[in-house]
Amino acid sequence: MSASTSEEPLAAGSLLPSTERRLKLRKKRALRDGISRYGVGSSGIGVIIALALIFVYLFYETFPLLKPVSVEMDTEFTVVGDADAAPSLHLVLDRFEQIGGRFSETGAITFFDASTGVVRERLEIPRPEGETVTSFGRAESRRSLFVYGFSDGSVLPVKLNFTQVFVAGQRQIRPELSFPLGEEPIRIGTRDTEAYSALAIVEGRGGYIIAGGTEEGDLAMALFSSRTNLMTGAVQIQRNDFRLPDIGRPVRQILVNESLRNLFAIDDRGQLFVFDIVDRNNPFLIEEVNLVGEGVRVTAAEFLVGSRSLIVGGSDGTVSQWFLVRDEEAGVLRMARVRTFQSHSGAVTFIEPEHLRKGFLTGDDTGTVGLHYATSGVTLAMKPVGESPVSRLAMGPNNSRALITTEGSDLFRVLAIDNPHPQTSVSSLWGRVWYEGRTEPEFIWQSSSADDAFEAKFSIVPLSVGTLKAALFAMLLATPLAVMGAIYTAYFMAPAIRKVVKPSIELMEALPTVILGFLAGIWLAPYVENNLPIVFTGAILFPLLILVAGFAWSRLPQGVRRFVPGGWEAALLIPVVIATGWLVVTSSPWIEIWFFDGSMRQWFTDVGIPYDQRNALIVGMAMGFAVIPTIFSIAEDAVFNVPKHLTNGSLALGATPWQTVTGVVLLTASPGIFSAIMIGFGRAVGETMIVLMASGNSPIVNFNLFEGMRTLAANIAVELPETAVGGTHFRVLFLSALVLLMFTFVLNTAAEIVRQRLRKRYASL
Repeated sequence: MSASTSEEPLAAGSLLPSTERRLKLRKKRALRDGISRYGVGSSGIGVIIALALIFVYLFYETFPLLKPVSVEMDTEFTVVGDADAAPSLHLVLDRFEQIGGRFSETGAITFFDASTGVVRERLEIPRPEGETVTSFGRAESRRSLFVYGFSDGSVLPVKLNFTQVFVAGQRQIRPELSFPLGEEPIRIGTRDTEAYSALAIVEGRGGYIIAGGTEEGDLAMALFSSRTNLMTGAVQIQRNDFRLPDIGRPVRQILVNESLRNLFAIDDRGQLFVFDIVDRNNPFLIEEVNLVGEGVRVTAAEFLVGSRSLIVGGSDGTVSQWFLVRDEEAGVLRMARVRTFQSHSGAVTFIEPEHLRKGFLTGDDTGTVGLHYATSGVTLAMKPVGESPVSRLAMGPNNSRALITTEGSDLFRVLAIDNPHPQTSVSSLWGRVWYEGRTEPEFIWQSSSADDAFEAKFSIVPLSVGTLKAALFAMLLATPLAVMGAIYTAYFMAPAIRKVVKPSIELMEALPTVILGFLAGIWLAPYVENNLPIVFTGAILFPLLILVAGFAWSRLPQGVRRFVPGGWEAALLIPVVIATGWLVVTSSPWIEIWFFDGSMRQWFTDVGIPYDQRNALIVGMAMGFAVIPTIFSIAEDAVFNVPKHLTNGSLALGATPWQTVTGVVLLTASPGIFSAIMIGFGRAVGETMIVLMASGNSPIVNFNLFEGMRTLAANIAVELPETAVGGTHFRVLFLSALVLLMFTFVLNTAAEIVRQRLRKRYASL
């Protein structure tokens, strides 16, 4: 067969392919190079785009937390068909915020469409013949429980419910009044008295507590409970009256918290009298507090949901939050002014709390309405609604609409409120917050509770500190073992052993972290708790005896040492490690008896060091075990790949192997070793399952080795499946994910910068 017809045509008189063939080969190589270049480049760009999209998505889910509050005028109307011109005692909105209600001083309650003002229904409460309403009190907004006080000193509790019915396929909201203690007015107190100037009502487990105060400063309280006869259906009311100390001044407002532990009375000077009513037969005054400054009157006061915090408005426009704080020295509870909000330009006339959150509305005598949130301590909006003083406010259960009336006007105004995430602010997420019932501002993460009135605590600080705490303790164990092991394996160990040791350690990385976490939580944590001296004596004796064994080996005659081939010396440490382990285990009980009175754990508690079974020590041991293979593998490759001409040159110039390692090998391999440490640290920061199962998951802010922690990653894994999509908790979890990603991104970027500088610095070696 001729050359021209062969599969690989050659140039005449040459062993090389023909010119035509070479051109074809060049084109194929260029095509392959182009595909490889653009493929690798596009893959790298794809990774960058994917990372950017992760940032974008996390920021997209987090951004609603940053949106400003919107408070706009929705509508204005007059109630059509309401002939009652008496002043309003109270306003309400149903849970769908479609029906409004006005409680009048005549005892009438008018319900109307909250968009048009068309009257839907009018109800009347029974009242004594010829008597007028002189006072009005209510329980928390979410309870829809009220009490009327009449001019003869009697009172009448009333409960309001909105029910929905469907007529011809259309939903209709119908108000219903009920009288939990009967339709006949009742009396409270141990003596007949004139009309009450202030009333309060609370529903507790034992029944209803009603408290009242008079213009003379008399205070009265009674507990009412009802029993229904199953045979006749008759309701029997039982009454227990309790005598309270008089305050000697006109009572302007009286409040009882839902825990039924305290009664608060405010007089005409702005003085607050706090009573302990736990012992109903012996209530006593805890303290007297001045809520406002000299010459200032208390013009409005109301509990927030949960009745722990008291919001106080003054005639000078100030708005402040108060609650009981334990005085550790005296061992009693005292009222503390926790925070103040943006002041109004006029006297505060009304305060309306939200139903299920710690927010509230305030109105003043210049016609301005303020929206505030207690936990974050911020005033979210100030909205002028008219020129006359705001007389009454009502907020719907969904916190999206507010009903407002002003003095001297029959016009009703409705505000549309868009305020989905008031709990979060920079200060509440990253600063110390003084939460209800706490003695001082703290960093706390507690996202949920069984109580509807729970104050959500969304501090990111405990989670961030827990993340760093877990990673640092893991690195304290993993870094020296992995780096030193990598140096010895790459430079000193015999190749035959290295071929076994390195794959074995790298195989450790394949062990699922959920298994490590399970073993750490179920087996290691109880074992360490019961054998604490083993951990501490082992931490001292293992490195000490290994150093002693190495020193003794170096002092043996050369004739003895030559029996062990070079690079096999580590095998001699196996019996040393076994013997040290035996010594540590057998001596542990005696050490505990001699030095720690038989229990090292109890000794820690006695000296004021808290000890939890699942703690940072357990996490550090388990996570360190998981991180060692990552650091070891990268660091060993960096040391092993140091050019041989550098090490050989150093040895040829008379340096010892150890001098060569410290002066040449480590400097050249330092960028790789640093990268290994930072990659291991990043792995520890993002670890989830080990921390989840072995840390106790307590979001505390300290670096105590013997207490647990909660990390960002573990918190997301635990809480995200249980949270409502789109809620504040949901978005704060995404914010914590963004913080975790930013943390690792900044850390890795800084590590890469340091690595590049190390490479440039030692490139000339």
